[in-house]
Amino acid sequence: LITAFDEHRVSPNFKFGILYQKDGQLTEEDILSNNEESEEFKEFLSILGETIQLQGFTGFRGGLDVCHGQTGSDAVFTSFHGREIMFHVATKLPFTEGDPQQVRKRHIGNDIVAVVYQEGHTPFLSDVISSHFLHCFLVVFSFCLSSMCISPSQVSVTAREDVPPFGPVLPDPPIFTNLRTRSSLLESLQAELSTRSQCMMGDPTLSSLPSSEGVRGGSEGSGGFIENFKRAIRVRSHSFETLGVPKKIGGIVTQNDKSPGNKTPFTDSVGPAELKDQASPQEET
Repeated sequence: LITAFDEHRVSPNFKFGILYQKDGQLTEEDILSNNEESEEFKEFLSILGETIQLQGFTGFRGGLDVCHGQTGSDAVFTSFHGREIMFHVATKLPFTEGDPQQVRKRHIGNDIVAVVYQEGHTPFLSDVISSHFLHCFLVVFSFCLSSMCISPSQVSVTAREDVPPFGPVLPDPPIFTNLRTRSSLLESLQAELSTRSQCMMGDPTLSSLPSSEGVRGGSEGSGGFIENFKRAIRVRSHSFETLGVPKKIGGIVTQNDKSPGNKTPFTDSVGPAELKDQASPQEET
């Protein structure tokens, strides 16, 4: 027995079933016959993983057809801590009316664990889906707290009688928020602010931001904010020299007058209020 146990290979990949239960659906036929996906269910699938095209897919396929399209055109896939996970989504698997050997039942019925997404308050019983392999169900019920109906969600676990207790233990109450959506929003915000900052600093590899965003970025002149500021200073200095405005050198203002008789330096022509802010040479010493 020990030798036989050592010969078993532990797979680093997993496959799980995804069932979609609408309000009032109590039988296996009703649950497996759902073809349409609500926006809330699509949002839930986006939390689990990425929707991928099966044709030519090179990752862990979980028994799905990646060559001839016999198990549908797309599926939900993700990687978690170096382990690849394929989800058998019932609504994405082919369905044939009146066929007792449904592709959906063949794949999901061979999974050990399935996730049930509920819309409505119809209870889910673990013996609804007849299978020799399905032993555990994770039931997710989402609360619509806004017009977008984004989580929090209530999660419960049901298993067959021969399944011993297992963890992790659910919190009390078992309410979870959609952290993935919040994380995606924060990542998008960080990327946008980083791009705008680089545009303002004059990164030549970045194009100007669209004017529709109402952002005063690189479109106001090449070089970004810093270069535009330097350019403005140079233009201002050149204008002062052209107009003959006195230039300050070491606290003494000299006149840009090239006439031979005018060589006496003089101080700035400032008012009394401005003189209060200027320290005398003795005070500076």
